[in-house]
Amino acid sequence: MRCLDLICAAVLLATAGSLNAAPQVQVVGLFPGAAVLNVDGQRKLVKVGQTGPGGVQVISADSRGAVLRVDGVERSYSLSREYGEGFAVPSKQQLSIAKGIGGHYWVAGSIDGHPVQFLVDTGATSIALNEGQARMLGLDFRVQGQPLQVSTASGTAKAWRVKLDRVKVGTLELLGVEAMVLEGDSPNEALLGMSFLNRVGWREEQGVLLLESKH
Repeated sequence: MRCLDLICAAVLLATAGSLNAAPQVQVVGLFPGAAVLNVDGQRKLVKVGQTGPGGVQVISADSRGAVLRVDGVERSYSLSREYGEGFAVPSKQQLSIAKGIGGHYWVAGSIDGHPVQFLVDTGATSIALNEGQARMLGLDFRVQGQPLQVSTASGTAKAWRVKLDRVKVGTLELLGVEAMVLEGDSPNEALLGMSFLNRVGWREEQGVLLLESKH
Protein backbone atom coordinates (compact mmCIF):
# COMPACT_ATOMS: atom_id res chain seq x y z
CA MET A 1 0.00 0.00 0.00
CA ARG A 2 2.93 2.29 0.65
CA CYS A 3 4.01 2.06 -3.01
CA LEU A 4 0.45 2.81 -4.12
CA ASP A 5 0.43 5.85 -1.83
CA LEU A 6 3.59 7.14 -3.50
CA ILE A 7 2.08 6.69 -6.95
CA CYS A 8 -1.07 8.57 -5.90
CA ALA A 9 1.05 11.38 -4.48
CA ALA A 10 2.98 11.66 -7.74
CA VAL A 11 -0.27 11.85 -9.73
CA LEU A 12 -1.57 14.60 -7.42
CA LEU A 13 1.64 16.60 -7.80
CA ALA A 14 1.54 16.28 -11.58
CA THR A 15 -2.09 17.42 -11.62
CA ALA A 16 -1.28 20.43 -9.44
CA GLY A 17 1.59 21.34 -11.71
CA SER A 18 -0.63 21.31 -14.77
CA LEU A 19 -3.22 23.46 -13.05
CA ASN A 20 -0.55 26.05 -12.21
CA ALA A 21 1.14 25.96 -15.61
CA ALA A 22 2.75 29.22 -16.65
CA PRO A 23 0.80 31.27 -19.21
CA GLN A 24 1.84 31.12 -22.86
CA VAL A 25 3.38 34.55 -23.46
CA GLN A 26 4.45 36.04 -26.80
CA VAL A 27 5.51 39.56 -27.75
CA VAL A 28 3.81 40.31 -31.08
CA GLY A 29 4.51 44.04 -31.29
CA LEU A 30 7.33 46.29 -30.05
CA PHE A 31 7.41 50.05 -29.54
CA PRO A 32 9.50 52.47 -27.45
CA GLY A 33 8.11 52.06 -23.94
CA ALA A 34 5.39 49.53 -24.81
CA ALA A 35 4.81 46.03 -26.13
CA VAL A 36 1.86 44.16 -27.62
CA LEU A 37 1.48 40.95 -25.61
CA ASN A 38 -0.35 37.77 -26.55
CA VAL A 39 -1.05 35.88 -23.32
CA ASP A 40 -2.96 32.63 -23.78
CA GLY A 41 -4.54 34.12 -26.91
CA GLN A 42 -5.47 37.47 -25.32
CA ARG A 43 -3.75 40.38 -27.08
CA LYS A 44 -3.18 43.80 -25.50
CA LEU A 45 -0.84 46.81 -25.76
CA VAL A 46 0.89 47.18 -22.38
CA LYS A 47 3.13 50.11 -21.47
CA VAL A 48 6.27 49.85 -19.34
CA GLY A 49 5.33 49.55 -15.66
CA GLN A 50 1.83 48.31 -16.42
CA THR A 51 0.41 44.83 -16.00
CA GLY A 52 -1.31 43.01 -18.86
CA PRO A 53 -3.29 39.78 -19.28
CA GLY A 54 -2.35 36.94 -16.94
CA GLY A 55 -0.56 39.35 -14.59
CA VAL A 56 2.33 39.76 -17.01
CA GLN A 57 4.21 43.01 -16.35
CA VAL A 58 6.27 44.93 -18.90
CA ILE A 59 9.58 45.99 -17.30
CA SER A 60 11.19 47.54 -20.40
CA ALA A 61 10.54 47.64 -24.14
CA ASP A 62 12.08 49.03 -27.30
CA SER A 63 12.31 48.06 -30.97
CA ARG A 64 14.77 45.23 -30.18
CA GLY A 65 12.86 43.37 -27.48
CA ALA A 66 11.10 43.49 -24.13
CA VAL A 67 11.76 42.40 -20.57
CA LEU A 68 8.66 40.89 -18.96
CA ARG A 69 7.91 39.69 -15.44
CA VAL A 70 5.94 36.44 -15.63
CA ASP A 71 4.99 34.72 -12.37
CA GLY A 72 7.55 36.85 -10.55
CA VAL A 73 10.40 35.95 -12.90
CA GLU A 74 11.94 38.47 -15.30
CA ARG A 75 13.22 37.39 -18.71
CA SER A 76 13.88 38.91 -22.13
CA TYR A 77 11.53 38.35 -25.05
CA SER A 78 12.14 39.04 -28.72
CA LEU A 79 9.43 39.67 -31.31
CA SER A 80 7.50 36.46 -31.90
CA ARG A 81 4.75 35.22 -34.19
CA GLU A 82 4.16 31.99 -32.28
CA TYR A 83 0.88 31.41 -30.48
CA GLY A 84 2.00 28.82 -27.97
CA GLU A 85 3.75 25.52 -27.75
CA GLY A 86 2.35 22.93 -30.12
CA PHE A 87 0.86 25.49 -32.52
CA ALA A 88 2.29 26.25 -35.95
CA VAL A 89 3.64 29.70 -36.73
CA PRO A 90 1.00 31.42 -38.88
CA SER A 91 1.90 31.87 -42.54
CA LYS A 92 0.17 35.25 -42.69
CA GLN A 93 2.29 38.36 -42.36
CA GLN A 94 1.26 40.65 -39.50
CA LEU A 95 2.06 44.20 -38.48
CA SER A 96 1.14 46.11 -35.30
CA ILE A 97 1.12 49.93 -35.44
CA ALA A 98 0.82 51.99 -32.24
CA LYS A 99 -0.75 55.45 -32.20
CA GLY A 100 1.78 58.22 -32.69
CA ILE A 101 1.81 62.00 -32.89
CA GLY A 102 -1.68 63.51 -32.70
CA GLY A 103 -3.27 60.13 -32.07
CA HIS A 104 -2.59 59.09 -35.67
CA TYR A 105 -1.07 55.89 -37.00
CA TRP A 106 2.30 56.42 -38.65
CA VAL A 107 4.25 53.64 -40.33
CA ALA A 108 7.44 53.39 -42.35
CA GLY A 109 7.15 51.77 -45.76
CA SER A 110 8.26 52.07 -49.34
CA ILE A 111 6.90 52.72 -52.83
CA ASP A 112 8.73 51.00 -55.66
CA GLY A 113 11.71 50.55 -53.35
CA HIS A 114 11.86 54.20 -52.20
CA PRO A 115 11.38 54.77 -48.43
CA VAL A 116 8.15 56.55 -47.48
CA GLN A 117 6.67 57.55 -44.11
CA PHE A 118 2.93 56.88 -44.36
CA LEU A 119 0.05 58.37 -42.39
CA VAL A 120 -2.67 55.72 -42.22
CA ASP A 121 -5.97 57.25 -43.39
CA THR A 122 -9.01 54.98 -43.54
CA GLY A 123 -11.00 57.91 -44.95
CA ALA A 124 -8.84 58.09 -48.08
CA THR A 125 -10.06 55.93 -50.95
CA SER A 126 -6.50 55.26 -52.12
CA ILE A 127 -2.88 56.01 -51.42
CA ALA A 128 -2.50 59.76 -51.88
CA LEU A 129 0.65 61.77 -52.69
CA ASN A 130 1.32 65.38 -53.54
CA GLU A 131 3.14 66.10 -56.80
CA GLY A 132 6.44 66.85 -55.05
CA GLN A 133 6.40 63.46 -53.35
CA ALA A 134 5.52 61.77 -56.63
CA ARG A 135 8.46 63.38 -58.42
CA MET A 136 10.85 62.28 -55.67
CA LEU A 137 9.60 58.72 -56.23
CA GLY A 138 10.25 59.04 -59.97
CA LEU A 139 6.57 58.78 -60.95
CA ASP A 140 5.81 60.20 -64.40
CA PHE A 141 2.22 60.81 -63.36
CA ARG A 142 1.36 63.56 -65.88
CA VAL A 143 2.19 61.25 -68.79
CA GLN A 144 1.22 57.83 -67.42
CA GLY A 145 -1.57 58.85 -65.04
CA GLN A 146 -5.26 59.35 -65.73
CA PRO A 147 -6.30 62.97 -65.01
CA LEU A 148 -9.38 63.61 -62.90
CA GLN A 149 -10.91 65.94 -60.30
CA VAL A 150 -11.03 64.83 -56.67
CA SER A 151 -12.78 66.25 -53.61
CA THR A 152 -10.61 67.29 -50.66
CA ALA A 153 -11.19 69.10 -47.37
CA SER A 154 -10.22 72.32 -49.19
CA GLY A 155 -12.49 71.71 -52.17
CA THR A 156 -11.85 70.09 -55.54
CA ALA A 157 -8.34 69.52 -56.85
CA LYS A 158 -6.74 68.22 -60.00
CA ALA A 159 -5.23 64.77 -59.64
CA TRP A 160 -3.87 61.84 -61.59
CA ARG A 161 -4.73 58.20 -60.97
CA VAL A 162 -1.62 56.02 -61.18
CA LYS A 163 -0.69 52.40 -60.53
CA LEU A 164 2.22 51.79 -58.16
CA ASP A 165 4.28 48.71 -58.95
CA ARG A 166 5.12 47.79 -55.34
CA VAL A 167 3.96 49.16 -51.99
CA LYS A 168 5.49 47.72 -48.83
CA VAL A 169 4.59 48.42 -45.20
CA GLY A 170 6.55 46.40 -42.67
CA THR A 171 6.54 42.84 -44.03
CA LEU A 172 3.34 43.41 -46.02
CA GLU A 173 3.94 43.99 -49.72
CA LEU A 174 1.34 44.46 -52.47
CA LEU A 175 1.81 44.71 -56.22
CA GLY A 176 -0.14 47.00 -58.53
CA VAL A 177 -1.67 49.37 -55.98
CA GLU A 178 -3.80 52.31 -57.11
CA ALA A 179 -2.78 55.79 -55.95
CA MET A 180 -3.71 59.42 -56.50
CA VAL A 181 -1.20 62.19 -57.15
CA LEU A 182 -2.70 65.58 -56.25
CA GLU A 183 -1.57 68.82 -57.81
CA GLY A 184 0.14 71.15 -55.32
CA ASP A 185 1.49 70.55 -51.83
CA SER A 186 -1.45 68.64 -50.36
CA PRO A 187 -1.56 66.20 -48.73
CA ASN A 188 1.46 67.11 -46.59
CA GLU A 189 2.05 63.44 -45.76
CA ALA A 190 1.81 60.34 -47.93
CA LEU A 191 -1.56 58.82 -47.05
CA LEU A 192 -1.95 55.05 -46.80
CA GLY A 193 -5.55 54.73 -47.91
CA MET A 194 -8.04 52.02 -48.69
CA SER A 195 -6.52 50.90 -52.00
CA PHE A 196 -3.88 49.25 -49.77
CA LEU A 197 -5.87 48.60 -46.59
CA ASN A 198 -8.75 46.88 -48.42
CA ARG A 199 -6.31 44.30 -49.73
CA VAL A 200 -5.08 43.36 -46.26
CA GLY A 201 -7.01 42.57 -43.12
CA TRP A 202 -7.02 45.40 -40.61
CA ARG A 203 -8.62 46.19 -37.26
CA GLU A 204 -8.04 48.47 -34.28
CA GLU A 205 -7.58 47.05 -30.77
CA GLN A 206 -6.55 48.86 -27.58
CA GLY A 207 -4.93 51.75 -29.44
CA VAL A 208 -3.08 49.47 -31.86
CA LEU A 209 -3.80 49.12 -35.58
CA LEU A 210 -3.30 45.50 -36.65
CA LEU A 211 -2.62 44.71 -40.31
CA GLU A 212 -2.54 41.14 -41.62
CA SER A 213 -2.05 39.67 -45.06
CA LYS A 214 -5.11 37.84 -46.38
CA HIS A 215 -3.07 34.88 -47.63
